[in-house]
Amino acid sequence: MPESNRLILVTGVSGFVGSAVARALDGRGYSLRGLVRSGSSPVNLLDFPGDLVEGDLRDPSAMAGAMRGVDTLFHVAADYRLWARDPEDIVRNNLSGTQCVMEAALKAGVGRIVYTSSVATLKPSDAGAVDERASAAPSEAIGAYKRSKVVAERLVERLVAQQGLPAVIVQPSTPIGPRDVKPTPTGRIIVEAARGRMPAFIDSGLNLAHVDDVAHGHVLAMEKGTVGERYILGGQDVMLGEMLGAIATHVGRKPPRVRLPRRPLMPLAWMNEGLARLSGGGDPFLTLDSLRMARHRMFFSSAKAERELGYAARPWQAAIGDAVDWFRQMGTIQ
Repeated sequence: MPESNRLILVTGVSGFVGSAVARALDGRGYSLRGLVRSGSSPVNLLDFPGDLVEGDLRDPSAMAGAMRGVDTLFHVAADYRLWARDPEDIVRNNLSGTQCVMEAALKAGVGRIVYTSSVATLKPSDAGAVDERASAAPSEAIGAYKRSKVVAERLVERLVAQQGLPAVIVQPSTPIGPRDVKPTPTGRIIVEAARGRMPAFIDSGLNLAHVDDVAHGHVLAMEKGTVGERYILGGQDVMLGEMLGAIATHVGRKPPRVRLPRRPLMPLAWMNEGLARLSGGGDPFLTLDSLRMARHRMFFSSAKAERELGYAARPWQAAIGDAVDWFRQMGTIQ
């Protein structure tokens, strides 16, 4: 079927990764339909290159309508919060939403699915970067978000094995770059660091990838990926202090020099969460789960995606620059 006649549904197109995936697909000439929740931010929808439909991922009738005439599905949408007043709400949203979307795709006879999971489903190792073989059990996941992604990914794998769901699973590491409208937890770090509000850091590390490279990896997974296989879509492993230094340099500030121990910050995180529950305001910046995660260096290898899909990632410093420039353009950073 010619690409222009192949209808692709992308969930979460108002969000960070979903909007990037839609743009990558449009660049390949595919016809698009985007699924959004009612009340979604319009920032990433203003120039969406296709038709938009509203619907709740947990609504079977809405998902059945969204799947009508669809050849390929990219299920990118997720509840990406590292904290909630009711943590189980994150698990319910990601598990029930994934189940409803996948069951609707099966009923509609969708021929190809790319499911956006996360490296959150993998067990990090302080011995070095891990790959797709380092699967975590739900009990090994730190926090509700990671647990939600583990149980949702296992659901997709069962549907592949038991019902022939034609799904390829991709596992982005830590995407950064433009169009991070919420922003994501990592985007918040970039914003706070650029504002000069992170004068110190803890000894942790993460794998940074430009969101547009991650999006291109999604397209490659559709075109070249093997059903049932998982592919890490990452970039480079970076220590948190080095990342903050690059942000400071980009905005003309002095990089932070003070490295803090993690354990003494636990009471502060506990107080932040308590205040957030009492005030009813936004999510706390420092949380207990984020500190527990920071105990490990979140380093990952994209070698499988590079070898089998032809995936590649630009230097992480370019992603930092693009993220800061976009936040400046939006007025988030002065």
